[in-house]
Amino acid sequence: MRTLLIAAASIAMTACTPSEPPATPAAEAAAPKLMTWDDLTNRTRPVPDETISYGSDPLQVADLWRPEGDGPFPTVLMIHGGCWQTDIADRTLMAWIADDLRQRGIAVWNIDYRGVDREGGGYPGTYLDVANAAKALRDNAARLKLDIDPLVAIGHSAGGHLALWLAGQGKLPEGSPLRVSDPVIPDTIISQGGLPDLKLAATPPGSGCGTEVIDRISGGGKYAETSVPELAPLGARQVLVNGLNDRIIPTDYATRYEAAMRAKGDDVRVRFVPDSGHVELVSPETAAWGVAVDEIEKALGRK
Repeated sequence: MRTLLIAAASIAMTACTPSEPPATPAAEAAAPKLMTWDDLTNRTRPVPDETISYGSDPLQVADLWRPEGDGPFPTVLMIHGGCWQTDIADRTLMAWIADDLRQRGIAVWNIDYRGVDREGGGYPGTYLDVANAAKALRDNAARLKLDIDPLVAIGHSAGGHLALWLAGQGKLPEGSPLRVSDPVIPDTIISQGGLPDLKLAATPPGSGCGTEVIDRISGGGKYAETSVPELAPLGARQVLVNGLNDRIIPTDYATRYEAAMRAKGDDVRVRFVPDSGHVELVSPETAAWGVAVDEIEKALGRK
């Protein structure tokens, strides 16, 4: 997985900066040293307390990270990224920040889902997986002593899109194959370097994910069902946390989304983190993760 993540990041850096001139020695000296995926994944990976299935496919599971004690525990629904492709990333990439929240007394429901590169994934399967994983959290909350009122959803990269999409389920067109009965709608969504506007991401050169995968996750351009701005207003609080030095997700994805959603009446805030790229967003010792924790604590009423 690490090799694929590094390859994807390398492609992204090229795709997002096609016309940049060669860096001068002074510019190189001034540029921050960003984390690589190996910096994160080569360390010992913590383990969850339990893995729970919400479907029959091996990817239709959620890892539970449960703090010590009797509970009930405030709970975060967590969604990994990886350009919506299972070959690039799965839920284990979020293990370190899930463990960090567990140590802070916050439970985590860290879900997996079928990517566009898996049978049954893409449109509508990926969306149905995420929606049903959220419903499974609600179904299991009392038994596991999880407090999901309020519910915070956080997603990294492509997972940021899916977390925000969860909040827009109630606006799906009648007859959409993405609809589920009695959907779970998060109260606050935190997108970490996300790609919420699929129409924007489909415009060349797009993001580090490329435009072909956007076509697949959007069902061939069914943006009215898949691109979050088309579902606005969501009615939920939304925070976008982005690294100012992210070479995979252009920073204007966040600012343009903020402007579009605010114009439709939504509560949206962007928080840029200096000297941070894409990996820092899911690394527990970083300032970028500290910003996300701050927003989680606020949303849960803990500060």
